Amino acid sequence: MLVELAKSLPIAGGDGESPSANGRETPSGRPEFARRVRFSEKDTEQYHLCLGGAGVGRKDERRFALRVLEGVLGSTSSSRLFQEVRERRGLAYSVFSFSNMYAHTGEIGLYVGTRPDNLEQALAVIATELERCVEHPASEAELTRSRENLKGRVVLSMESTGARMSHLGGSLLHEMPILSMDEVIERIDAVTLDELQALAAGLFAVENLSIACVGPDERAFQAAIEPLATIATVAQGTGG
Repeated sequence: MLVELAKSLPIAGGDGESPSANGRETPSGRPEFARRVRFSEKDTEQYHLCLGGAGVGRKDERRFALRVLEGVLGSTSSSRLFQEVRERRGLAYSVFSFSNMYAHTGEIGLYVGTRPDNLEQALAVIATELERCVEHPASEAELTRSRENLKGRVVLSMESTGARMSHLGGSLLHEMPILSMDEVIERIDAVTLDELQALAAGLFAVENLSIACVGPDERAFQAAIEPLATIATVAQGTGG
């Protein structure tokens, strides 16, 4: 069932065909993505919503900058989304950004789970934070804090022999360069604000993000995502 559902979702153009079948796969093998909105009605206590779009491939040198940017936006407890949505306003218990990297492409996204009475305000705050991410992805203090946090997590993740062997094996299987811990730390330290600015503009612009939600009322969902649609419309109009 899940395989059939995946096949039925259009990658681009809305015709339900795969990229290789409809000629929309690029010469590099990177598929094209089209922005979509999906809602699945279910009797749940919360709305579970994801925004997502194309990311970077696992061999892309921007992967280090992406991890740093995620630390600022939503992957840590000191991130903007966590602080603004959960800590300051109490609109959701769980809110975070995420990414996955594949051979020719990747995905980025963010998740929020919130009660019906908080949905509209939570998405308004998220819309504001995404717009802020594109315009001002990090301050110097945020950049430093995210780099240090990332370096700490990388070092801790490689403490066990099993973790190190898994890392080496994954690099070999994916034909990735095997970087020493010092080299990884150097790449993280080399991430600049300009890199974050370019990456945020390309990946986290609202007009590029699809929206999927599971919840009890589609009308409430459609009303709540209006701030995201408004930002997308303004961005597209400016670009034209």
